[in-house]
Amino acid sequence: MKRIELVENIKRKESFLCVGLDPDIKKIPQHLLREENPLFAFNKAIIDATAPYCVAYKPNLAFYESLGVEGWIALERTVKYLKENHPDQFIIADAKRGDIGNTSMLYARSFFEHLDVDAITVAPYMGEDSVTPFLGYEGKWVILLALTSNKGSHDFQL
Repeated sequence: MKRIELVENIKRKESFLCVGLDPDIKKIPQHLLREENPLFAFNKAIIDATAPYCVAYKPNLAFYESLGVEGWIALERTVKYLKENHPDQFIIADAKRGDIGNTSMLYARSFFEHLDVDAITVAPYMGEDSVTPFLGYEGKWVILLALTSNKGSHDFQL
């Protein structure tokens, strides 16, 4: 999504709301656990209820990766559902990736080419070369995790 489209959506909806899609399988309502893909069913319900009010969705990859292939399928279905049913939504993969060059290049390819999300969070701890591969995708955004507010953040950040 281009910046101008995002800004227009913010103005139209009068909102900066970004909804996190962090479906914890241990907290999903019982009736959704009977669905073929409970994570996707949960996400779909959240998306359908919030899409008129928000401008972005941010799936946190840990909640999907923890379930292996089924989690990745839920993530892919969620992104596809958003693109097909709510194309005005900005999609941020909260992945916090960052590694040496060729590994970051493959992470970037996975998220920007395969999943086709609009943005990804990147942890630049390993330096410029860990971030550079993400920057080569026109129209895609990179959100750098620089300072966090968690209790242990001072251990390394400062």
